[in-house]
Amino acid sequence: MRWLFLLLLVLNVVYYVWHQQEAPLRAKEVTSLSLYKGSQQGIRLLSESREAPSQKDNECLYLGALASPELLDSLRQRLISLDIRARKVVGRLPDSQGWWLQIAPESRRLLDATVLAGLSHDFKDLKDKIMLCEGVATIE
Repeated sequence: MRWLFLLLLVLNVVYYVWHQQEAPLRAKEVTSLSLYKGSQQGIRLLSESREAPSQKDNECLYLGALASPELLDSLRQRLISLDIRARKVVGRLPDSQGWWLQIAPESRRLLDATVLAGLSHDFKDLKDKIMLCEGVATIE
């Protein structure tokens, strides 16, 4: 048993020495961001980019996926009490089940995460979706 232990100890020492003989890896050098010139030199938020306002004008917020129109009417009344304007969507949204409301763009800022959390607590199947406004018919 002692010989087996000594053999394993010698093998570990040999392996350690052999492993140390290999050349150490070099760290890869990273160039600084200040060396890059042009329009991509800074970090910009999406809200600061030129493309964002035109894209946001075409996007609408939808709330819904409710099972019945009665639930949708009660959701709409709840939103009206919060001064949030919403319109019913005629038919179905693409790739979505249930009844939906389209939130008016000027009311969208009033509907933050805390309000959505409270509404989804009261309406169990409530979902929100941001989609293009084009091609979705609403009741005026």
